[in-house]
Amino acid sequence: MTQTIPLAIIGFGEVGKMFARDFLARGGVSIAVSDILFADPVKGPPMLEAARVLGVRAAASPADAAKDARVVISAVTASSALDVAGEAAGYLHQGQYFFDVNSASPVTKKTAAGQVNAAHAKYVEGAVMQPVGGLGIRVPILGGGPYAEDLAVFMNGLGMNITPVTTEPGRASAMKLCRSIVVKGLEAIMVDCAAAAKHWGVEDEVFASLNQTWPSIDFRELAEYMGERVATHGVRRAAEMREAAMMVEDLGMNPGLAAAIADAQERGAKKK
Repeated sequence: MTQTIPLAIIGFGEVGKMFARDFLARGGVSIAVSDILFADPVKGPPMLEAARVLGVRAAASPADAAKDARVVISAVTASSALDVAGEAAGYLHQGQYFFDVNSASPVTKKTAAGQVNAAHAKYVEGAVMQPVGGLGIRVPILGGGPYAEDLAVFMNGLGMNITPVTTEPGRASAMKLCRSIVVKGLEAIMVDCAAAAKHWGVEDEVFASLNQTWPSIDFRELAEYMGERVATHGVRRAAEMREAAMMVEDLGMNPGLAAAIADAQERGAKKK
């Protein structure tokens, strides 16, 4: 008889729901989830109903969700990542894996690793390298820390796509955030360019000129795609870029560019 593998997911937002759905679709696992908003009188009930429909156990607390879990996945906001890891250090059992997939700064990841590992649990940093939507648990993730290779073997067997790249916590997130400065920065540039060109009625001329300079890129199509990405995910991208700004500042560099990209991403997001 095949044994069911218990997993826990802290954070039942977009990523948490997708991961839970995909793990359950593959079978062989049981999942407990926890989210701070479960207790919210307005947002809580629909989230709890979503958990019921999906077939996961809505736990009373992160500690409750993690009590029997082989692996605890932290999928919260970047600003909450360190607090969640610090709390986890107080309830994780020896040998449990804590998989931190949040888009946090390298220093945040290193600090979180120190807290969790000191509790004799096994911290693994995860840097998600593409949008989770459409890929779910198959999204490419860079793994970091001394336990990354072991966790990759285990979780890839459950359908994930983790590539261990370093034994030093923080370096995987540095790879992600350095790349994000370019990707999120280009999105911010294209959104402002397209908006200004539309205002002045010069879109055709601007895009034609850009296409002539970089003929391999369809700039009108790129502007539409990037505009949609910012509108849909700008709030989360802004939080990620503020982590990138922290990374840059920790290096003694001026964080102004990354901070400005964060502001532009947030400005371009659809208000919900």
